[in-house]
Amino acid sequence: MKNSYSILLAFLLCQFMNAQVSEKKEIPLEIGKEYNGALSAQSVHLYTLNLDSEQFVHGFADQISVDVVITILDAGNKKVASFDGPGKGHENFQFVTKSSGTFKIEIKPFEKKEGSYTLRVSGSEKLAEEPTAKTDQLMTFYTGQEIPGAAIMVMKDDEIVFQKAYGMANLTYDVPFETTTPNNIGSTSKQFTAVAVCLLAERGKLSLDDDIRKYIPELPDFGKTVSIRNLMTHTSGYREFLNTLAMTGHDLSADLNREKIIQVVQNQPELQNEPGAEWNYNNTGFSLLATVVERVSGKPFPQWMSENVFEPLEMDHTLVRKDHHQIVPGGSQGYNLSENGEYQEVSDLGGAMGAGGIYTTLNDLAKWIRNFENPKVGSVEIMKEMITPFVLTTGDTTSYGLGLFVGKYKNLKMISHGGADVAHRSMFMYFPEIDAAVVVQSNNAGFDTGIAFEIANSFFSEYMEPEGGPDPMEGNEKTETAAEPTNGEKFDYEVEKFDLLAGEYELEAVPGFILNFKRDGERIYTQATGQPEIDIFAVSDSLFKLKGVEASVVFHFEENGSANSLTLHQNGNHIANRINWEPEKEELMKFTGKYFSDELQTMYSISMDADTLKLSSYLFPEKIELTPKKKDFFSGGFPIANLVFTRNKTGQIIGFEASNGRTRDIFFEKKE
Repeated sequence: MKNSYSILLAFLLCQFMNAQVSEKKEIPLEIGKEYNGALSAQSVHLYTLNLDSEQFVHGFADQISVDVVITILDAGNKKVASFDGPGKGHENFQFVTKSSGTFKIEIKPFEKKEGSYTLRVSGSEKLAEEPTAKTDQLMTFYTGQEIPGAAIMVMKDDEIVFQKAYGMANLTYDVPFETTTPNNIGSTSKQFTAVAVCLLAERGKLSLDDDIRKYIPELPDFGKTVSIRNLMTHTSGYREFLNTLAMTGHDLSADLNREKIIQVVQNQPELQNEPGAEWNYNNTGFSLLATVVERVSGKPFPQWMSENVFEPLEMDHTLVRKDHHQIVPGGSQGYNLSENGEYQEVSDLGGAMGAGGIYTTLNDLAKWIRNFENPKVGSVEIMKEMITPFVLTTGDTTSYGLGLFVGKYKNLKMISHGGADVAHRSMFMYFPEIDAAVVVQSNNAGFDTGIAFEIANSFFSEYMEPEGGPDPMEGNEKTETAAEPTNGEKFDYEVEKFDLLAGEYELEAVPGFILNFKRDGERIYTQATGQPEIDIFAVSDSLFKLKGVEASVVFHFEENGSANSLTLHQNGNHIANRINWEPEKEELMKFTGKYFSDELQTMYSISMDADTLKLSSYLFPEKIELTPKKKDFFSGGFPIANLVFTRNKTGQIIGFEASNGRTRDIFFEKKE
């Protein structure tokens, strides 16, 4: 097998050398033709394409053995778009030309890896002017009989103005995706769980400020009251059960009952934060809320939701899936890409009920949207409270109400929530000021929910200002944000200066949360722990704003123009310090050994592989590479984002604390 791979790779390398002799040579492209390429760690491949203005161009790179990053440059070498989605299979790209000239398609390896790919520009056509035709163009990659699909709905003034489905709901049985196909909306379900709890409160069955232990007394007493409201606003301090169980190697598609989720909380030694003091997206809270509904009402959560929410709104094709074995009549099957780039069926998350797990249709969601302004379920007061941002005990205001994100997009108030199960994707956007909405849903794990913003731009452009962009939210992993704001004359920044600022900075208040700043040619950007890349732009030599996010950073200059710290301005002011540590192999060897977590009942092994530390566990599919960041601190990969080693008074390593964003500081004791 190894020899066959070597022969295949050699063949692809040979083909690439015939097509592209020099790494820096620009290769003219023909639309519809396939080009072979092989990347070394330092490669930058450039392909050129002569295009007219106002063209919609689309294509893909087939990532045969390397994850590629695609950047589109216009005739003036200005970045038009960048694409860095799945690490295997098709890396799709599409862009619009604002002017005519020679455009470049730049192909680079992700994280300086090596391997082969093929590139094809599939088509170029006149950019559609009419919104429905533009939407069809946006949905190019989800159209056809061999690809998992999606469905789109646009509403204005209570009426559905556009509704269409693309691709397939089931590839095995050749079932097309329809606008009436029930689809798993993932965490978009949270608003329905929230309204259920609010209804019980309105009926006098509970109070949102009640201690959760009043209804689930088996939860531990951590000395601080965790209220129902804390669960609804992601401020409880409980461990996030999916991330926690992932750290054990648990298959997240496996069966998972409510008792196990409660046990995750029972096993944690203390709260991760003071209740109400910190916002940390958390599925545990909404899972526990479903249990509250059951215990207060005396009925199973799916039944209560049907009788009290869905039936009164005549949402006749909506249900809470109690587990992933339940048949959903006409429901879409979820798909992701296998290692060889082929679609494969995947199951829904186990234990999702309350935090997710709702299957619904576009028409049923239209009925729910109408309920915001003219409530049939709940009251005006309930709907208002759900879209009121929660204020932390620190005084900072979050961008989350009760089960819904609350923010602005291009100066319009936006009520929204994304959703992502194992494969299903969704995005729900409502603009109350203009009574308009966009809903997208898909059974394709590679679906880009950021398309919802492009659709909103197309249908509602007359109401939108050019500035601003979407806030990052769950289920929106790859969204091209809006162009940078233009408040007066643009600051002229020499991007080469940024090389002195680039690097990793750790937040003092949240150890392990790292902002990584990078420069790629004219592009400067940042990436936070567990988050997608976000472009930034200079307002001054030291002040930079994040595109599409209400946040900025100020670097604190040293005499040589570098920085050892910065301040992040986002929901307050947060200091972050630069991290630098490059230990020798002899030093790394001291971290090897076996480590056990009593909380997770899980053993990890850390060993040397050449000059690299790697972490493994019996249930992990592959070893996780540990990268040194600062003294005793290492970054990894999901489900172990980072490790912080602890030492005794004599300096000997006695264990480490493992974190992955939503779950933090789980202690592993060194055993040998």
